[in-house]
Amino acid sequence: MTPRRELYTLVGADLLSNLGTRISVVAIPWLVLETTGSPTRMGLVAAAETLPYMLSSALATPWADRFGVRRTSVAVDAASAAAMAVVALAPWLGFGTLLVLVAVAGGLRGIGDRVKHVLFKPAAERAGVPLIRLTSAYDGLARGMTLFGAVLGGLLIDWVGITRAIWIDAATFAACALIIGLLVRPPAPAQPAPRESYLRALRGGFAYLRTDRTLLTMLIVVSASNMFANASVAVWIPLWVDRVLGDPAGFGLLLGVFSAGALLGNLLFTVAGTRLPRRATFALGLALSGAPRLLALALSDDLVVVLVVTFVSGIAIAAVNPLLGAALYERVPESLQTRVLGISGSVAFLGLPVGALLGGWSVAVLGLTPALLVMAVACLVLTVAPLLVARPPADRPAAEPVASTPA
Repeated sequence: MTPRRELYTLVGADLLSNLGTRISVVAIPWLVLETTGSPTRMGLVAAAETLPYMLSSALATPWADRFGVRRTSVAVDAASAAAMAVVALAPWLGFGTLLVLVAVAGGLRGIGDRVKHVLFKPAAERAGVPLIRLTSAYDGLARGMTLFGAVLGGLLIDWVGITRAIWIDAATFAACALIIGLLVRPPAPAQPAPRESYLRALRGGFAYLRTDRTLLTMLIVVSASNMFANASVAVWIPLWVDRVLGDPAGFGLLLGVFSAGALLGNLLFTVAGTRLPRRATFALGLALSGAPRLLALALSDDLVVVLVVTFVSGIAIAAVNPLLGAALYERVPESLQTRVLGISGSVAFLGLPVGALLGGWSVAVLGLTPALLVMAVACLVLTVAPLLVARPPADRPAAEPVASTPA
């Protein structure tokens, strides 16, 4: 298999497992609703998956380095397939068992996503594909899978039932394990991870991020961006739609327009990203993707105005994840990639649960329009201002060694 075909195979396997996950994002809450009729339990199931996902992304990476990144990917995808197959039996096993199974599946998926992303860099280098182009194309394809998977999940529930829809998710994990196990053969790393105790290895990943202020700043502002984005989706946009339009279809329309803008932005950035100034593009993408959307919701009741601003914001956000991904690949030494990428994923996702709480609290205290105005300013300050004092992304070579902290 040629290096470029191997890269396409690896990315395709990862996207296939993502597709299955998006199906379950729709199917599992529906399963809980049908079997328990409780919105509270739906929220518990979502939390049971999200928290282990974030923890395993960071905490399981030293074991992945020791076991081998490719072998870890195959093993956790096979285990994920088994876990999801048992989740399909949840109506007969009880709600408590379902919570445990979903937590196990979330934990497995957290480390599985991280190690597959670690495999991307050497595959792209062997194929001669610029990392910024890979991260941009992957981000766009992943967004497309999110849209398609959510729609497909709803259709599958209608066509074949909830249980079989979850079985299809299990099958995508099994297929991903087989594809990577049989077709992906990464070379041995030039700088293998040192043999260290678990705690020392984990501290080495945190120590690297502490010393790389540019990466840490990028992660913090992305986490802040995720916080405001989740508050928008969970609270602010639904309330605006209810107040102005009175039709739930408007919520889906706004989310769809933002996703369409992001897909277009990914296409544009994949073509032009290698020629753009990274620091300025990253800052501009964050500035246009968050605060303008909130200001449009606060200052206008015109759906067309809000849709146009939302579409432009979607285009802007398309540069953020690829630039962060490329910086991680290029700046982090090969021997620390698994640990640092895992910790970085957890840091970037920290804003999601905080955002849901922030959205509800801000409206309860201030009201919708004042909350949107205040949070638009806060969004601009928290996502862009830190970048003005950070060093430019080219200030540290990717191969600079960083010693682990003493055990």
